[in-house]
Amino acid sequence: MAKKVRIFDRRLQLPKSKPVRIGLGTVLIGGGVLGFLPVLGFWMIPLGLLVLSVDLPVVRRWRRQLTVWWHRRKEEKKNVEGSET
Repeated sequence: MAKKVRIFDRRLQLPKSKPVRIGLGTVLIGGGVLGFLPVLGFWMIPLGLLVLSVDLPVVRRWRRQLTVWWHRRKEEKKNVEGSET
């Protein structure tokens, strides 16, 4: 079964082969590092990390920590806005 990643409300299907996924993630990060060039962009770095997070536990941990931080931050802002009225 092919791996899928979720970005906001969309699910993207990744290649079935683990070496291909790791290669794709590495190429995306490499292209992102060269983001100052006209065709490439810095947006490729987080996308490459997202692809690598499927297979690499260290990157998966970083992604999970970022997700938890983001949701806690949203909840804190929501609670602050609710208490001001």
